[in-house]
Amino acid sequence: MRPDQDIGVPHGDLLLAFAETIIGNDRMALDTARTALADALGVEAISGASAVAGNFTKNDRVANALGIPVDPPVLKGTEELREQLGLNGYASAQNTFRHM
Repeated sequence: MRPDQDIGVPHGDLLLAFAETIIGNDRMALDTARTALADALGVEAISGASAVAGNFTKNDRVANALGIPVDPPVLKGTEELREQLGLNGYASAQNTFRHM
C-alpha cells in the first residue's frame, strides 16, 4: 500500500497507514497508527477502521468456503505472488483452478 495515495477521504493517509500496520507484526507501528487515528478522527475511528478491515477478511473466508473462484484477470496478475507465498498449495485454491 501507499499511505501517501489520495483515497478521497479525510485523513486517508492515516487510514492507509493503519491498514498497513494491522496486517504486519510491528506492534509499535500499530500503536503509532492507532494513536494517529485517534488524534485525528477520535477513538471511534479505531474501532470503525478495525471493523472494516475485519469485514474484508471475513468476506475472503466466506468466498473461500463457498468455493467462489478468483477471476482470470486477477489470477494472471498474481501468478508470481501466489507462487512466492505458496497460495496455490492451499486446498481452497482448487476452487479457482477447477473453474479455469
